Amino acid sequence: MKICVSIFWLIWHTLPMPRQARIDSPGALHHIICRGVDRSPIFQDDIDRNDFVGRLAALCTETSTKCLAWALIPNHFHLLLQTGTIPVATIMRRLLTGYAVKFNRRHGRHGHLFQNRYKSILCQEELYLLELVRYIHLNPLRAGLVDSLDELKFFPYCGHGRLLATMEGGWQTTEAVLERFGKQVSSARDGYEAFVADGVSLGQRPELIGGGLIRSSGGWLLVKQNRQAELECKSDERILGEGHFVEEVLRKAEEKLARRAEYESQGIGFDELIKLAAKQFSQEADDLLRPGKQPARVNGRSLLCFWAVRDLGMTASEVGRRIGLTQSAVSRAVQRGEKLSFEMKITFSAGNT
Repeated sequence: MKICVSIFWLIWHTLPMPRQARIDSPGALHHIICRGVDRSPIFQDDIDRNDFVGRLAALCTETSTKCLAWALIPNHFHLLLQTGTIPVATIMRRLLTGYAVKFNRRHGRHGHLFQNRYKSILCQEELYLLELVRYIHLNPLRAGLVDSLDELKFFPYCGHGRLLATMEGGWQTTEAVLERFGKQVSSARDGYEAFVADGVSLGQRPELIGGGLIRSSGGWLLVKQNRQAELECKSDERILGEGHFVEEVLRKAEEKLARRAEYESQGIGFDELIKLAAKQFSQEADDLLRPGKQPARVNGRSLLCFWAVRDLGMTASEVGRRIGLTQSAVSRAVQRGEKLSFEMKITFSAGNT
């Protein structure tokens, strides 16, 4: 059996890896790495860098996405984002597309700016949040953009100075990091600064950019097969975490895809959701599509948005176009709908239509 497993492992790693779906959910922690095509610069001057940071700040604020760490290097960048009301894939698409168009126009260039797809690694928060914050914020020092930790505190294109209050930047989430070092802000900053300093000697930390012994593009089914074959280490190149965390993430992703496929097979779409959401609050379906702030109408619309985004996998933009709301309004509605669903114990499944 062990020989067969070894052969399987070798064959698996010699095959070209298919493009894998992004894995995401509200509150998920993502380490994102994006490089310039052919490793060429994506930031040529401070005007470029300020444009990128401005776009990132606006998107994080608009979508309640938490940016816990970030660093801009001339030919790539790192972000540590925690999903808010909009999938990280949507955030990145808007960020990269808008920035690339402006960059190309300003520098008189054409074609792709970024190399292939950006790398997005879903991370186990309890184990890796602080390690990733430190790793990302030490990137400018490792890249030679600053000469010392003292200079890093005042480097404007990295989140380190925001955590130490040596740089301004209200859009960056700092509390979620500092609270892990103490209740008092001043002592927490001292603890964080010492933690970062201790990481200088650790080097490049390749173990923090995802993956593991088994890169299972087969999802949850392959993980179960690996378990039956007595392979103890479960991992996926899209996920950074312990085996049980990887298994749980893959299982939930598989369930989500299966649920969506079930709805599609039964012909349950957005129009059916409108009727179901309206019925919960004694409204007509057309009521949810008309503007108005009556409580029943707002609640029904919120539940509709929540179901559409969570269960049908629609984006906030798609939902907004169907019901005449902006993307940010849909994002807020999703949050209200999730709360309503929990408080009123309202569930939607393919069988209740």
